[in-house]
Amino acid sequence: MVEQLIIIGAGPAGLTAALYAGRAGLRPLVLTGTNIGGQILLASDVENFPGFPDGVIGADLSDIWQRQAARFGARLVNVSASSVDFSSRLFKVSTIRETYEAEAVIIATGASARWLGLESERRLTGRGVSSCATCDGAFFRGKDVVVVGGGDTAMDEALFLSNLVNKVAVVHRRDKLRASQIMQDRAFENKKIRFIWSHGVEEVLGKDRVEGVLLKNVKTGEEQKVECEGVFIAIGFHPNTELFKGQIDLDKKGYIILRNESETSVEGVFAAGDVHDTRYRQAITAAGSGCKAAIDAIKYLEMKV
Repeated sequence: MVEQLIIIGAGPAGLTAALYAGRAGLRPLVLTGTNIGGQILLASDVENFPGFPDGVIGADLSDIWQRQAARFGARLVNVSASSVDFSSRLFKVSTIRETYEAEAVIIATGASARWLGLESERRLTGRGVSSCATCDGAFFRGKDVVVVGGGDTAMDEALFLSNLVNKVAVVHRRDKLRASQIMQDRAFENKKIRFIWSHGVEEVLGKDRVEGVLLKNVKTGEEQKVECEGVFIAIGFHPNTELFKGQIDLDKKGYIILRNESETSVEGVFAAGDVHDTRYRQAITAAGSGCKAAIDAIKYLEMKV
């Protein structure tokens, strides 16, 4: 059986695309992977998604999206795509179980934050450890926080947080920043931001909530503790696009290059969400791009009839 539309990924972009495609009668097949909901699952409380004045737990929001998409005929299969072949007009998407064929595909596999790889970081994610100041900064109003990183992402996070928190300590393994000069200038001029140079994070301290970080000087080996209530890891993101190398055009960082809002370099293959978004990375913008991709895919399929 040839599917009209396969959606790869089930974060806010993929599930919104599934909702719109379902309402159009396409009964899209959604290969959810193992991370249904995407990065929203890392948020214990989501307060900036419209429609929830009292906030909502990230996992609950994901469940709502799934149920809404399924209500209109989307078929969610809890399996990951393992390979794709976009070389012929009937696109092939393979999993460990079987190979599907489709007339159109929407890629919504998202992006992943780069983490330090510490056990304590993983354990306290959502309990004071975050990779998104825009998402979680308001929870730390009036408190002291640490930002880890030295690029534009880290400076952007630090500057955003400086409007909310008491103090921001930027921890960087080098003795100078990698950020663009304009971002450096803004950070250096901000009186709420201080820098701890040539240090790496050895451990995030705290049992149930973040209480501080243990730092180590990369030159001398000397350790120090810094008390804080929030740790923002800002060492970059990587798009989940390894699967699509050689199949569609990607930029040098691996993000999908789009044309006309949602079209990839292959006609009939569309993309939505953080696989192409290097700027906003919000659930609401991902959902919006999922809507665009679905509408474009629907029009593409209508033109084929």
